Amino acid sequence: MNLANIPVAILAGGLATRLRPLTEKVPKVLLPVAGKPFLAHQLELLRGQGLRRVVLCLGYLGEMVTSEFGDGRDWGMQLEYSLDGPTLLGTGGALRQALPKLGGEFFVLYGDSYLTARFGHVAEAFEQSGQRGLMTVYRNEGRYDTSNVLFRDGRIVVYDKAARLPEMRHIDYGLSLFRASVFEEWPEQGRFDLAEVMRRLVAQGELAGFEVPERFYEIGSPAGLAELECLLTRNNSIQPQMDTDKLGD
Repeated sequence: MNLANIPVAILAGGLATRLRPLTEKVPKVLLPVAGKPFLAHQLELLRGQGLRRVVLCLGYLGEMVTSEFGDGRDWGMQLEYSLDGPTLLGTGGALRQALPKLGGEFFVLYGDSYLTARFGHVAEAFEQSGQRGLMTVYRNEGRYDTSNVLFRDGRIVVYDKAARLPEMRHIDYGLSLFRASVFEEWPEQGRFDLAEVMRRLVAQGELAGFEVPERFYEIGSPAGLAELECLLTRNNSIQPQMDTDKLGD
């Protein structure tokens, strides 16, 4: 599978209130981590896995991101942008608006996530599932955040960020894959959350699950930002050494 043909939508339009005052004048994806903007680390990870196309869904201070990263050629990537406008659309609404740039199927990645899972394996699982969406999950056991997924026999049985069940052992890893038809069912220019989309797919039996063994890293919280800063500073990069020509094999 040629990952270069599958775009990645990066959700980076939120206000990042948990990181204030750091994000009062700088969007979260531009926060410096180990000497460069966090988005640069994300793009390096994606390029290392054979991905080449990214659509950044932006809102708050989005013009700063477009000015800093341009068309992406300096990072060996093709970047496009979809901006919310005067009213923030939420994670689901932002993807709905970006559909013309995303095509028939696409990855979705949170703008504060640093993930080392193999995207090629995720894409293969999605293709084999025959379903319209796929969520990656990690067996979290409440370690890095509150677990919010009941994952059983390779299926997403329950996904809920609010009504957590005691038997939930997994957490939404932060990487998913969708067919465009999933979002075409939602109103244009409407504000809604990606979690709502996923819950509807679960109810329809259309959300596949794929468990990844690698833990996630994030900069959505001060603790997560500090942890990743230490990790990347110490190791320069935790990006695995991969033969990108073989990722889809």
